[in-house]
Amino acid sequence: MTDTIISSATKEVAIGFDRPFAVIGERINPTGRKLLAEEMKNGDFSRVEADALAQVAAGATILDVNAGIPLADEPAILAKTIQLVQSLVDVPLCIDSSIIDALEAGLAVYKGKALLNSVTGEDESLERVLPLVKKYGAAVVAISNDETGISQDINERFKVAQKIVNRAADYGIPASDVVVDPLVMPVGAINTSGRQVIELVHRLRTELKVNTTCGASNFSFGLPNRNGVNCSFIACAIGAGMTSAIVNPMHEEVMLGVRGGDLMMGHDPECKRWIKAYREPTPEGESARGGRRRRRG
Repeated sequence: MTDTIISSATKEVAIGFDRPFAVIGERINPTGRKLLAEEMKNGDFSRVEADALAQVAAGATILDVNAGIPLADEPAILAKTIQLVQSLVDVPLCIDSSIIDALEAGLAVYKGKALLNSVTGEDESLERVLPLVKKYGAAVVAISNDETGISQDINERFKVAQKIVNRAADYGIPASDVVVDPLVMPVGAINTSGRQVIELVHRLRTELKVNTTCGASNFSFGLPNRNGVNCSFIACAIGAGMTSAIVNPMHEEVMLGVRGGDLMMGHDPECKRWIKAYREPTPEGESARGGRRRRRG
């Protein structure tokens, strides 16, 4: 069994084969959200605060934090955002940036063991990111592409993942601290993309014995009823062995897929989480066991 352990100052989360699916909330990300980007750039973090609290309330077990704003001081904004979010919620964070200085600024202020998003199979990325992972004792998301781009051959994507895991080991980073993203392509453009991910996740689990994640909403890009598509994708991915995903937990259909997948795989003992989420309230005047209350006197 492989567990990837990440933590905040007060809470530990295990991503693992026999664990409940880890929901990584995607909302604290200004990419494609012009209003949020402008607010963060100007020092207004009220929307960040609201999104952090709402995602945890909706079921997120980890929060992704990104501050990629054009023409802004990303390292400073990311560090400030991380400190703010950690003061509000106790879940661990996924520090998300393509800028090395921003990643290090975030790691420097983070309390606990972070998940770093991300490293690719490109030699430059490996040489710059992996030393940070080792220095700060973090875990890292490994993206299955390299200098040649994203291959449509899952054997090539597997080789890239294997390269990253092996290179991480050279830095003293165990495979349990590498969470591989097999890359989810839009099914509307590549009809076999779902099958590709399921086959690759199975190989990553059985051969490399690593945990996996993805940006799940990529699968439904360009389609109507995207949340319905994402619900089906997540349930199937959990069945194939995927152990986490970056999603919007405030979409009820997405959480339906997560809870249903956990139920199917036996990761919801006694169906407690499913029952808690979906049990209809007891009608007024009836006891929890189904009978009407008797009046005394």
